[in-house]
Amino acid sequence: MIRGWEEGIPTMGKGEIAMLKVKPEFHFGDKEFEGNVRDGYPKNEELMFEVELIDFFPVKVISDDLGVLKRILREGEGWETPRQPYEVRVWLSWRTSTEKGFVPLHNDKPFHFALGNGQVPAGLEQGISTMTRREKSIIFVSRDHLTEASLISDLPNDTDEIQFEVEMIQIIQVRDLVGDGQVVKRRVQDGRGDFPMDCPLQDCIMRIHYKGYLPKANGLIFYDSRKDNPGGEPVVFGSDEGLVPEALEMCVKLMLPGEIATVRSTSEYAYDKFKRPDLVPEGADVEWEVELIDFEKAKDWSGLTFQEIMDDADRIKAIGNRLFKEEKYNLAKAKYEKILREFNHVNPQSEDETKTFLQARYQLHLNVAACFQKIDDHVKAIESCNKVLDENPNHVKALYRRGMSYLAVADFNEAKSDFNAMLIIDKTVESDVKAALAKLRKRQQEAEANARKQFKGLFDKKPGELSMAEQDESNNEKGTSDVAREQEVIPDSSDLTKDSSSGEAERNLALNHQYWRNWFKRPAAFRQSIFWTPLYALCFFCVVIAILIAFWKG
Repeated sequence: MIRGWEEGIPTMGKGEIAMLKVKPEFHFGDKEFEGNVRDGYPKNEELMFEVELIDFFPVKVISDDLGVLKRILREGEGWETPRQPYEVRVWLSWRTSTEKGFVPLHNDKPFHFALGNGQVPAGLEQGISTMTRREKSIIFVSRDHLTEASLISDLPNDTDEIQFEVEMIQIIQVRDLVGDGQVVKRRVQDGRGDFPMDCPLQDCIMRIHYKGYLPKANGLIFYDSRKDNPGGEPVVFGSDEGLVPEALEMCVKLMLPGEIATVRSTSEYAYDKFKRPDLVPEGADVEWEVELIDFEKAKDWSGLTFQEIMDDADRIKAIGNRLFKEEKYNLAKAKYEKILREFNHVNPQSEDETKTFLQARYQLHLNVAACFQKIDDHVKAIESCNKVLDENPNHVKALYRRGMSYLAVADFNEAKSDFNAMLIIDKTVESDVKAALAKLRKRQQEAEANARKQFKGLFDKKPGELSMAEQDESNNEKGTSDVAREQEVIPDSSDLTKDSSSGEAERNLALNHQYWRNWFKRPAAFRQSIFWTPLYALCFFCVVIAILIAFWKG
């Protein structure tokens, strides 16, 4: 469209006829005009155009270059729109800009295709990606966006624009749940409600029926809840409790009540980490057909008494403890953290309630710390312990947990400080403290031995100087005697005496950390051998250069 029309037509009303006088630079004489102009056309003269505005309507701009526009004929339902790799079912017809009637692509059934596979022109797919369920629209696609399509091959290629009338029948949600194709959910039947607000995303009791297949064994059914569950009852389980395979639970969390979906999963997210049914071989990929019957949301604590709140907290904590024993540490941590979030809105009224509440909260923070220790995230474990010690510096169990994490990251001084503090507070678990201190001495000696081994020959001493090894041995003897004189306390809970695995990686960390921590504790002779000797050599070199320059000038 020429610029003169773009400026004049928006000032007109529906049905209006007007004359537009347009200067050359605003019609075909415009240097930026990209249209074709026939020979002999007076493009360098002022022209008069008679324009009748028959109709106009609002459109949504889909592409930045205005090559794809959408006119909504009927608003849709909900807010979910399709995207790759979703599938859609639509009624679809088309026409050119000069035709009045639309030509249907399929007379007897909706058009079904997957997004992102090049099955329809790129501009049409771009417009459909903005539609919601039951929406009806006209999508205007210019020539530049009419790419080749495997399912639509009979469109004219000599037109500047094609208009598609589209009615969205169904959005078939297809989700890659882990991002690498190992777990893919495909919606088969729509559910009730709006996604994702009405999904059991967290802290719910879910009731499902499901059927398991082996896709590489001719679809062998290895489980059917309607046949194998007693009485054909639904399978009932709580979210994030590790009671069903991970891929299956990920799928159910994104379903609506009444929805039916299929889930394809590799063995990693199916039965590698879960008890395998008898018919499922080790390492087998599986597929489930799942129906979410309904679900119950977690209790709302706002209307409960203090005792009811604590009872529900104990119930959730017990689930976390079970998951911890099953070595599902991230799931256990999520349960403890959920209670702590809810505790932010709990206000004890009496002194007894306050005492009970604080004890429960402290224990949850320490349980979170234990989970972090098990997954070797000792920095986060220390932070969790600090949340207790900031309020109660004399909490022995928190001191022990923090001390063990300091030990794991080779911060021996901080670990020993925590163990010393425990001794002052409580002397009833002296034997456990001695065990921790013995472990500290062993780790410290290993770290220093590794440091000497790693840097052996790098910092050799001159005769008569105190060697690095001698000084290390002196420090070790002093540290050992100091630690031996300490009597410190470990909480009497049996789980506290279980140290999280440190492994070779932690020992290497201890090596570097402790070595440089004690760098400036080395004797002066050692430091001088490292820093001053190269400096003397540099000075000597400069003097020699200066003498040579002086001789050359002379």
